[in-house]
Order: sequence, then C-alpha cells, then structure tokens
Amino acid sequence: MMRRSRGALFALGAWALFGSAFALADEFKIEIEGIAQGKTIPKKFTCAGENVSPALRWRGLPEGAKSLALVVDDPDAPAGTWVHWVVYDLPGGLGGLEEAAGNRGSPGSQGVNDFGRRGYGGPCPPPGKPHRYFFRLFALDRPTGLAAGATKAELMRVIGGHVLGAAETWATFSR
Repeated sequence: MMRRSRGALFALGAWALFGSAFALADEFKIEIEGIAQGKTIPKKFTCAGENVSPALRWRGLPEGAKSLALVVDDPDAPAGTWVHWVVYDLPGGLGGLEEAAGNRGSPGSQGVNDFGRRGYGGPCPPPGKPHRYFFRLFALDRPTGLAAGATKAELMRVIGGHVLGAAETWATFSR
C-alpha cells in the first residue's frame, strides 16, 4: 500500500474541493521562518508572548498565480477549528511575509479571525496537550475581490474554482 504525506493528502482534498483546475505542485512550498515543520512555535508568536505573526517564506508558485490567500487555523481547539489568521489578495509575485505583517498590515487584505479581529491572533490554547497550527497558502488565478474583513468561510467560498495550487506547513504550541 502506498503511503501519502499529510501535505499530499491535503493537496488531494483541496483538488477535490476546488476542481480539476487545481495543480498538485510538489515544488510549491511554504515555510515558517526559523521553525521546522511539526516543531514548537516560539512563545513570541503566541498570546503568551508578543502575539506577532511569524515571518513566512514560500517558493515554487504555480504558473499563472495572480493572487495568494493564507489561512492559519487550529483544528485541535475544543470548540472545533479555530481561525487565527486570514489574509488574501496578496500579490502573486510575493515570496513571503515579514514578521508582524499580520499585526501591522500586510500587502493584502486582512480578514477576521475567530478572536473577532482583523489580522493575526497567535496560538492561545487552553493548558494541556499541544495543538497543531496549520499555515495554508493558496495560489489563485485572480484576486478574490473581497473587501477587507472577510471570514475564512467567505474566502473559501470565493476561491472555489480559482485555486492553481496549495502549500501547507504546520507547527505546534502548548501552554
């Protein structure tokens, strides 16, 4: 039996969700600067620290990417998946976001997170076992056209059929 990585399974799920225009691009990668996939997010980037967004870098954008959208969420939250950051209409040629871009403004439009605010809200799980935080970047064939302040659900509805590729990384945090 062939084993697939979690990233490959996410890509296959995204392909099924967004249709055949979605390209499985192994070279499309996103990284949290200074944090290896699956490792612990430093306190600085959480509610226990400065609560600023980490620097992100990506490479291998699919051809024709005119816009990018980023969603950061925690599927381990007690009430269900908790959205920490939604940003969209990032320029297609952008190679990353600087530290604190989710707090002081990024090149795109900031959406509303589940803390009820625009921009980044860092990991803030209840005490206990570590939670996983997924950083998912979508390469789109066009800008979303959404006004600032959209939710993850609104973003996901609008990008359906326009995703050229997706990249994912994740890290953990516990208190």
